[in-house]
Amino acid sequence: MPKTKEHQKVLGNLFYYGSGNKKSAVPNIFPKPNDHIMKTIGLIGGMSWESTKVYYEYLNTMVNNQKGGSHSAKILMSSVDFAEIEKDSLDDNWKNIGKTMGQHAKKLEQAGADVIILCTNTIHLVSDAITASIQVPFLHIADATGNAIAHKKLKKVGLLGTSFTMERDFYTKTLREKYGLDVVVPKADDRQQLQHIIYNELVKGSFTKNSKLACLRMIQELIGQQGVEGIILGCTELPILIPETEIPVQAFNTTKLHAQKAVEFALS
Repeated sequence: MPKTKEHQKVLGNLFYYGSGNKKSAVPNIFPKPNDHIMKTIGLIGGMSWESTKVYYEYLNTMVNNQKGGSHSAKILMSSVDFAEIEKDSLDDNWKNIGKTMGQHAKKLEQAGADVIILCTNTIHLVSDAITASIQVPFLHIADATGNAIAHKKLKKVGLLGTSFTMERDFYTKTLREKYGLDVVVPKADDRQQLQHIIYNELVKGSFTKNSKLACLRMIQELIGQQGVEGIILGCTELPILIPETEIPVQAFNTTKLHAQKAVEFALS
């Protein structure tokens, strides 16, 4: 494990370590300074597979950019049937989703994963069920996002995602309490429209101009009416629909940020 207090502080902000039903202190799992063996990243994917394939591309590209040559990421993946997760989420059966995610995380740990990431924003609602099922680190997407926003020294940000991500506190609470952010979401009818776009179009691979324009309108209203300084694309399919270059303020691609932190860990 890194020896400096600063390293410990940074990692403590980003990783949760499973230990029964409690989060434990950071275990001594890091290699010695001269040990450059790449760690294996475990992905819980399929939510949806449209964004999971982007995770896979990001992870391999980032590793290759850092190590060069023919290097690529060491990855294990356990992918779900999203129809089952979708039904449980719409039925508000998060207990069953938590059980499923815990099983997939455990499977990855047993297969040799050194860190687990969940390739979705919304399903982090059950992250406690994951950390309770494993001993290896779990990297939370809200921490990866909050850390990037804090680095940019922004204070007020807009959040787009599913209604679960925008309206429940599992995500916004982390951003507010740990990173001191003022998080603003679209108005109620826009949240309903965004939920429809994500569940009925994006996760099914449909990325239309009309939906893109609707999201850009919501973003413009958050900027113009609420004064946000940045926009969190808090659904892993949203960066596929809306290029960051088309957002007039700082955009935070949660898929990319999550992948970056996973690669930092894998190469540490």
